[in-house]
Amino acid sequence: MSIHPCKIAFVLLLGLAAAGRAQRQMENLTRGVVAVKQADGTVYVGWRLFGTDPETIGFNLYRAANGGAAVLVNKTPITNSTNILDRGADTGQSLQYYIRPVLDGKELSPSAPTTAWENDYLEIPIKPIARYRPGDASMADLDGDGQYEIVLHQTSGARDNAHAGITGTPVLDAYKLDGTHLWRIDLGINIREGEHYTQFMVYDLDGDGRAEMACKTADGTTDGTGRVIGDPDKDWRIDKPGDRIHGRILAGPEYFTIFDGRTGAALKTADYIPGRDPIDGWGGIGGNGGNDNYGNRCDRFLACVAYLDGERPSVVMCRGVYGRIVMAAWDWRDGELRSRWVFDSGISYPPFEDASPYSGMGGHSLSVADVDHDGRDEIVYHSMVVDDNGQGLYSTRLRHGDAMHISDLIPDRPGLEVFTVHENEGETVRFQTPGAAMHDAATGELIWSHSPGVDISLCLAADIDPRHPGCEAWGGPGGMRDAGGRQIGPAPRSINFAIWWDGDLLRELLFGSTIVKWNWEQGAQERLYATDSRGGARGPNLMADCIGDWREELLMTAPGGQALRLYTTTIPPEHRLYTLMHDPQYRLAIAWQNVVYNKPPHPGFFLGDGMEPPPLPDIYLVGKGEAIAGVKSANQNP
Repeated sequence: MSIHPCKIAFVLLLGLAAAGRAQRQMENLTRGVVAVKQADGTVYVGWRLFGTDPETIGFNLYRAANGGAAVLVNKTPITNSTNILDRGADTGQSLQYYIRPVLDGKELSPSAPTTAWENDYLEIPIKPIARYRPGDASMADLDGDGQYEIVLHQTSGARDNAHAGITGTPVLDAYKLDGTHLWRIDLGINIREGEHYTQFMVYDLDGDGRAEMACKTADGTTDGTGRVIGDPDKDWRIDKPGDRIHGRILAGPEYFTIFDGRTGAALKTADYIPGRDPIDGWGGIGGNGGNDNYGNRCDRFLACVAYLDGERPSVVMCRGVYGRIVMAAWDWRDGELRSRWVFDSGISYPPFEDASPYSGMGGHSLSVADVDHDGRDEIVYHSMVVDDNGQGLYSTRLRHGDAMHISDLIPDRPGLEVFTVHENEGETVRFQTPGAAMHDAATGELIWSHSPGVDISLCLAADIDPRHPGCEAWGGPGGMRDAGGRQIGPAPRSINFAIWWDGDLLRELLFGSTIVKWNWEQGAQERLYATDSRGGARGPNLMADCIGDWREELLMTAPGGQALRLYTTTIPPEHRLYTLMHDPQYRLAIAWQNVVYNKPPHPGFFLGDGMEPPPLPDIYLVGKGEAIAGVKSANQNP
């Protein structure tokens, strides 16, 4: 694929800008070695390449059978991949594998050993709760050992904000990958259950090498040590069966709490910003352009983690979608929780003629990216962006929608792009907002759009057809379109999640519990891999580059609900890339993936057919992982 001259100039500018930037704090991981026995008698083995690894690094793989001495599997150091098919193993034995990096002809310290799986998934036992089901999950290093742990949201009786009713209490569990249960936090009766309510952020916020968990809390929340936050005897739920306020929580204190990732102990609690009042102050021109006074629009929550100073992460808690939008940025530093800034689009009432251009622009998902390339992150809130300093960067005025995707979707065009779909219903059809649109992430400039006045609920952007440069996009009328918005044929039925699974750079699609490959010549989906598990409400419990090489794994709920299963690919890839978890935009996308309508993560660079080498991340690693001592990343764009 040819590179546009503007793109070359843009990359040169990025390289110059990177020289003066601070490096971002990032978790120090182990090599994440995964080994899976195959039906043909081979063993697939994969491991991580770090974003800080020298380009010349190679690897030696060692195998030990039945606890015996380890033997070298490869003849020469592996330099073109982070995978191998071991054809010399006896798969009837218990097998352990580890790697040793090779640099300048010398072997370095070995990785942590891993035992080969008998299946292509890891079974992770959980502690089920009667009348609950496993929901969304997140991953982070909770105990500082360089390996990921799982935080699982268990749900019961969830309700959408539009519907009344008493719900169960949200429960958050932490597990190691071997099923060891670390803690349980019960958010209590004064936090309503539902995907618009409970957004939990799991990330190392203070740089001590161990992740914290942060979320909204209330009277009666019980932390992982059994300690109760607020008044344990208060019940703020409204008991009016048959009324649309039945089961809602429209009074009482609201809190924001930082929890210790190792123990689940509440470390610090503050008042939640903003409060819900006035209840009728959250309407606007988003959605159907209406308002309410019964607690629907006031209780739409989102959240994310962002590097607002370019070096250390902050938590951003958000309230409001259809009208008023408030974001509150928090810093957790040295045992203290401090408010960094608050963005507020302001209150407006029908007919909303005095509404801020940022009002009503939110969606049921969000993203975080450095859209203006200054080294600091912005909050991409569907049709609007808030800058790292808490000021509005721009509003596209395209209004509310249910799905969006941001990455370098058009690689021969400078910068990142955002693909969104929008609701056109009720009072808002008159605006004739495009049903789908692609816009410039830095400026909001519209690149292309279609279907004015049409209500489109789902969309996806991914490189699935090598005949067209960049990412294809689909959603609404017109089938699939190329990166320039031109119709190129029928669209896949799958329009929710995309995943890198097989050996090429094209992305595959997740269709329910099945991974499908798009046959661009036939214009049809073809099954590539199927699980017998189920995910959460709108996709897998989690999809991320959790272990092994740069491709993604699926965390799903095992049949019967007594365990989770982490599924990995065993297809040898054609390319060597560093772990996506060392790309800052992708890593932050894993943190926000559990927010409201789950969406797939995207890196901050184009990953697809004909791609250029990805830019090296500007990161420094904290924790007890397996990075090479003394090596720090420096962005080496030409």
